[in-house]
Amino acid sequence: MDRCIIGNVTVTRIPEREPQREPMFKFFPDLPEELVKANEHWLAPDHYHPPSRSMLLHFHSWLLQTPHHNILVDTCNGNHKPRPGLEMSDNLNTPFMERLMDAGVAPEDVDFVMCTHLHPDHVGWNTRLENGRWVPTFPNAKYLMSRIEHDIWAARSKDASRPQWSRNVYLDSVLPVVDNGMAVMVQGIHAVDDCFTIKPAPGHTAGTCRADLQSGGSGAVFCGDMLHTPLQVPYWQQTSRTCEDKPQAVKSRRELLEDCAGSRAILMPMHFGPPYVARINSSTAGFSLDFTGL
Repeated sequence: MDRCIIGNVTVTRIPEREPQREPMFKFFPDLPEELVKANEHWLAPDHYHPPSRSMLLHFHSWLLQTPHHNILVDTCNGNHKPRPGLEMSDNLNTPFMERLMDAGVAPEDVDFVMCTHLHPDHVGWNTRLENGRWVPTFPNAKYLMSRIEHDIWAARSKDASRPQWSRNVYLDSVLPVVDNGMAVMVQGIHAVDDCFTIKPAPGHTAGTCRADLQSGGSGAVFCGDMLHTPLQVPYWQQTSRTCEDKPQAVKSRRELLEDCAGSRAILMPMHFGPPYVARINSSTAGFSLDFTGL
């Protein structure tokens, strides 16, 4: 699904790049191999590549066109970003901006950019390279980000012991937005428009947020990296190596899935393969995915 209507809001997927193969058992070091084997029949070919034992990571943003505003949730990796040692994000050159404009929205038309967290594959298009300088890509937007998350990455950018790509993320994709007075530091629950609410959902990172959309009796939840693979729906206890607080990540993920199941909101992750989104069912046996009831 690349576009859907939720109440009075049009939601469009803006893809950035081809899916990347990521070794499943390196990314999920505690994941039993037999569990993946038992689920290959539905994970492959869109979410898992059995010959290489790799999950397939897709990269996209979500564009929301409400009656009042254009909101962009996360901004992928960006172009020309120096990420030495992080191949998936290093010096990319993709037609992401052209795809955004194909959806009918130019950079100057974006009113809000919501950053679920500040990992490099979620903030890259916050800025673009212009005459050798990193400048905000969306000149009229307010960039919404967690105060907790911001302060952590600002400190990391000054820590010489951290990898260069980690320091670069803040310096080239967040600091220019802050210096231009375009950042809005969110603490707790924060409402945008009359249908879009940002909520803390820590665990993957300390300041991870989700965003809940409610319009016309329908809903969706934009969950960033609270899940990387659909396998984390039925096996919600499984955490990735990139989660900073694993017990808290499990708690936040369960709350997310309970909310989606209870309200029938569409789950809208950032890395799932086709159909990219799902509804969540809940029973005494646990949670399950519904790719058909969209």
